[in-house]
Order: sequence, then C-alpha cells, then structure tokens
Amino acid sequence: MKFVADLHVHTISSGHAYSTVLENARAAADKGLEMIAITDHGPTMPGAPHNYHFGNLKVIPEELFGVRVLKGVEANVIDRAGNLDLPDERLARLDIVLAGFHHVCTPNGCVEENTEMMINAIKNPWVDVIVHPGNPEYLIDAEAVVQAAVKYDVAIEINNSSLKLSRVGSRPYCEKILGLAKQYGAKIMVGTDSHFSLDVGDFSQAIELLEKYDIAPNAVINTSIAAIRSHLERRSNRRSSKV
Repeated sequence: MKFVADLHVHTISSGHAYSTVLENARAAADKGLEMIAITDHGPTMPGAPHNYHFGNLKVIPEELFGVRVLKGVEANVIDRAGNLDLPDERLARLDIVLAGFHHVCTPNGCVEENTEMMINAIKNPWVDVIVHPGNPEYLIDAEAVVQAAVKYDVAIEINNSSLKLSRVGSRPYCEKILGLAKQYGAKIMVGTDSHFSLDVGDFSQAIELLEKYDIAPNAVINTSIAAIRSHLERRSNRRSSKV
C-alpha cells in the first residue's frame, strides 16, 4: 500500500517533540510524500503552544520542498462532553483537526464513560480524525465508536507509534478497531504520530495490520490526495479549503 501523506506529525512546538517544520517537511520529501500535516498538541498539553500559535500557522508556506503542508492540531479532548482545547474560531481556520485522549488532559472513567466521551468528540463538527482510539489507558466500546465514526463521517486512526513506541499494549485494541472499521466501512487514517523527523512517513507497523485484515487502499484516506481533499471538505462548516 502506498501512502501519499502523513497527517499526524509533531514539531518542537509540542514541547516533547524534537524536529522543526522544515526538518519534517524535508523528511516527507525524502520519503516521497506529497503532503504532510503539522498537528502539534493543543494548549492543555504540558509544554504545548499557546492558543495564538495556531492562529499564526498561516505564516508557514503552503508548500515546502515540493510537499503540501497542512496546518492543523492534535486537539485534546478535555471533558466528557467531548469539548476540545481550542475555540471554534481557531479550529475554523485550520486545515485539519485531530482529536485525542491524553491522560494529562482528558478525564478517564469506565468503558461506558470513555465511550460516551469519544462519541461526543466524534460529534464535534470540527473533528476530522479520532487519533489513537486503541489506547488501552482509555477502554472503550469499540463497536459503538466505529459505528459513530461512520454515522458522523469521521476517520479513525491506526497509529503507527502506538504499535511501535508509545501506548504499550495498544495492538490488540487497534486490531479490534481495524476489524470493525472494515466491517462497518469506516474511513481509516494511518498516522505516524512522529515526534522526530526520521519517523515521518514510517507506516511499517500499521501496514502489517492493514495487510493482516486485507484492508483495501481506498479505505485509507491518506493513500490518495483526492480522498484527503474529499474528507476535509465534507463538513458544511468547513472554510473554503486550499488542501
């Protein structure tokens, strides 16, 4: 399976990542990618940038080293209502919005509570992708989450870092989610969640799962620029996109 974009990439602005926008874009070009999304953590993450940072992403060129650069965020879900840590006026000006649970930002609860919180985040009209939903720290009803993702047309991420470095124990939960995504026809996004430029475009662990479950390329949005555009432009409240 060939990927044209890495849509989950962090820079030094996240506070615990170690590469710049330029270094990540160069790495993407070296890997033959056509597109990259800069998705630093939202401001409730310790060390993450201030709200204003996301308003000033417009200064970054739309293309670097021949790679299209999307300006986005990995927003933190901050309460059980599924609210994010950036206001709507900021989210409205971003090219892509990822939303995820992080233990320093997101309340934890029982399976039912975590499931309700994730579905509420899925319902948020600005959210394009739910990231690392297989995190074993936040146990969920995976079938209910995948069904909600289909209903609200939000992509579900298979996170390469969860399978390699972070969120130990994620693999069986990711496999379950992937199988359900195939069963219900949910959109899948494969992200590296890279915090260092050498990991940009490394989808190796996720590819193993995609092959195991015989996932077709057209089920994965970042195998096609057209599919990415279609997904990001699907929202009625989406600003006029230059994706």
